[in-house]
Amino acid sequence: MSKPNPIWKPHVTVAAVIEKNQHFLMVKERCSGQLVLNQPAGHLENGEDLITAIKREVLEETTCQFEPSALIAIQLWRKHAQFPTFLRVCFTGTVSEPDPTQPLDDGIISTHWLNRDDLNHQKQRLRSPLVLESISQYLSGQRIPLTLLNSLITV
Repeated sequence: MSKPNPIWKPHVTVAAVIEKNQHFLMVKERCSGQLVLNQPAGHLENGEDLITAIKREVLEETTCQFEPSALIAIQLWRKHAQFPTFLRVCFTGTVSEPDPTQPLDDGIISTHWLNRDDLNHQKQRLRSPLVLESISQYLSGQRIPLTLLNSLITV
């Protein structure tokens, strides 16, 4: 049995459930050598607040400006015991049209608007179970005001 790490820190990530006409904005990305589908998402960077992080991630991965309107969920997930733990803050909001002059972030292959049935049929291609879980929470009407978030970060 291995000794537990004395310093345990989950990876803090942000994600966006973006819906238009019953279709959700998804990115096809390369992860561990496989192509997977995910919501626009990524890691919180040093000195960032959560809203700045999600706006940056959506822009980098889709070339769209994102305006968050609510939180959908705060999720804790670990694939298995040897896998890192993720604390994922999931937002919803609206996006602009993509900027064709901007490149997609490294690792992002393409963006797609997919409906719930499309995603259900591709469960094995989803990056994590949090993708469908957050869409279910969104479709159930779960919304948490952004005023829940407080940032006291000095740069």
